[in-house]
Amino acid sequence: MVQIRLKDADVATQVEIARKLVSAVAVPVILNDRADVAMAARAAGVHIGAADLPAAAVRRISPPGFIIGASVGCASEADRAVGADYVGIGPVFASASKEDAGAAIGVEEFQRLSSLCGLPAVAIGGITVENATAVMRSGAAGIAVIQALLGASDPEQAARSLYCATEI
Repeated sequence: MVQIRLKDADVATQVEIARKLVSAVAVPVILNDRADVAMAARAAGVHIGAADLPAAAVRRISPPGFIIGASVGCASEADRAVGADYVGIGPVFASASKEDAGAAIGVEEFQRLSSLCGLPAVAIGGITVENATAVMRSGAAGIAVIQALLGASDPEQAARSLYCATEI
């Protein structure tokens, strides 16, 4: 799955980029925060944050099969994930990719929040090839990365290494 994160782009630009990416890749494309933009672009779904509509509200207005992910960084945010297909939990480790990510919660808290949510959980924040295996062993259904790929001199090799690190 590929998530488009264009917080500073206007709606028309978000729709245009999303439509191009949806037609160019063979994996589900989801948009960050904006269910309306995701639906307009015919994306596979949306990933919502704590300040967005709760997942249950998005579920009521979304088409069948629409993927909904919800960010969870603490126990008080878990209720907003009801109705989601998966949760993104973190930041598990310190992250330089997102300025407002908050303090790292660590693998043990990731595991606790994952159990609390009762949904497939994707580990986010500071995930590297060196720590991906530990996160997967704690029960993660997957990992989300930015810097581990975009900061690599060989992104393809970095993706292969991450894949191998998650195969436990």
